[in-house]
Amino acid sequence: MNTTELFLIAMMLIFALPWLIWRLGRTEYYAPLVVVQILTGILLGPGVLGQAFPDYYSFVFTPGVIQSLNGIAWWAVMIFVMIAGVELDLKQAWQHRRESGITAGLALGTPLLFGAAAAGVMLLSDGWLGSQGQSWQFVLGVGMACAVTALPILILFMEKLAVLRQPIGQRILRYASLDDIAIWGVLALILMDWTRVGRQLFFLLAFALIAWLFRKLMARLSEGDRWYVALIWLAACGFGADWAGLHFMVGAFLAGAVMEAEWFDQEKMDQLRHHVLLVVMPVFFLSTGLRTTWTMGGEAVFFAAGLLLVASVAGKLIGVRIAGRVLGWAPGEASIIGWLLQTKALIMIIFANILLDREIISSGAFTALLLMAVASTMLTVPMVAPKLARLRELIGRSA
Repeated sequence: MNTTELFLIAMMLIFALPWLIWRLGRTEYYAPLVVVQILTGILLGPGVLGQAFPDYYSFVFTPGVIQSLNGIAWWAVMIFVMIAGVELDLKQAWQHRRESGITAGLALGTPLLFGAAAAGVMLLSDGWLGSQGQSWQFVLGVGMACAVTALPILILFMEKLAVLRQPIGQRILRYASLDDIAIWGVLALILMDWTRVGRQLFFLLAFALIAWLFRKLMARLSEGDRWYVALIWLAACGFGADWAGLHFMVGAFLAGAVMEAEWFDQEKMDQLRHHVLLVVMPVFFLSTGLRTTWTMGGEAVFFAAGLLLVASVAGKLIGVRIAGRVLGWAPGEASIIGWLLQTKALIMIIFANILLDREIISSGAFTALLLMAVASTMLTVPMVAPKLARLRELIGRSA
C-alpha cells in the first residue's frame, strides 16, 4: 500500500476505535470521549500495539504516515491553545483580584510544590531526566505539570455539570484563567535558551509592538474577517516563538491571549472548539500515544504516575481548601472547586509534549505524566457530581 492508503487506514483507526469504546462501553460519566481518545492513542502506540503486534504496527505507522499525522496534530493543537488564550477572563479576575489572586496562587503553588517534591524523588533513579534537560528544569517542569488546570476541558465539564453560567462556575473560570497565564510563563522560563537569549528578547519586544498593531487592526475589522486574520496571526506567532527557541505552542497561547473574546461570537467560538475536538484533535491524541514508551518497565512508570497523581490531586485540594478557609467560603465549596481545578487532560498533555520535544523529560517520564493526566481527569466528574448534588440540597433547604 502507498502512504496515502496507510494514512487513511490510520485515520479510520483514530476515529473508529475511541468512538466504539465510548459508545458501546457507555463511558461518558467517568471517561468522556476526549479521555477515551487519549487512552486509545496510548493503546495504538509502540508501547502497547507496537509490542503486541509489531509487524502490524510498523506496517500502518510508517515514518511517512507519522509525519503526515504530526502536521495535522501541530495545527490542531495550535488552534486549541489559541482558543484557550482567547477565553481567558482577566477582566473578571481583576475585578475580584483579592479572592482570585489568593485562590489561584494557592491552587497553583501548592500542587507545584508537591509535584516538585515528587520530581525530586523520581530523579533519585536514572531514566527520567531528558538528554538535554537540567535537574531544575525537570523539577520545575514536572511540578508545573502537576499544577496545570486544563481550561478548555474544565469548561466542557462545567457545562456537563450545569454550573458554567452559575456564580461558582464563573469563579472557577477566573481562578483557572490566572493559573493559565502562570503556566505558560513558567514554561517560557523553562525553555529559555541562554545561548539564544538575544533572539528571544527580540521576539518578545517585537511581539509586544506587533500585538498592539494587531489589536488596532482587529478592532476595525468585521467579525467575518477577524476569524481569517486570527489564523494568520496564529501561524505568525507560532513561527516567531519557535524561531526564537521557545516553542510554537508558547506562540499559539500568546496569539490567543492578546485577543478579546468580545471580538468573536461566543456561540461560534464554542462551535469552533467543539469542531476542533471532533475533527482534528483525535489526531493529536494518537500522535501523543505514539510517543509513549515503557522501556523503563511498566511497574516503574505506573509507580511514577501514581506518585504524580497523589501529588497533583492532594496539592490542588489542600491549596484550595486553605484558600476557602482564608476567604470564608461556604461548606463544601472548596472540595468542589478543588476537584474541578485539578482537571489535567489536554493542556497538561500539551505541556508534557513540549517538555519531551525539548528533551527535558524522557519518554518514560512523559508516559507517567500522560497516565497521571488521564487518571486525574477521569476522577473529576464522579467526584464532583455527588458533591454538587449535596450542595444544591443544602442551598434548597436554607432557601
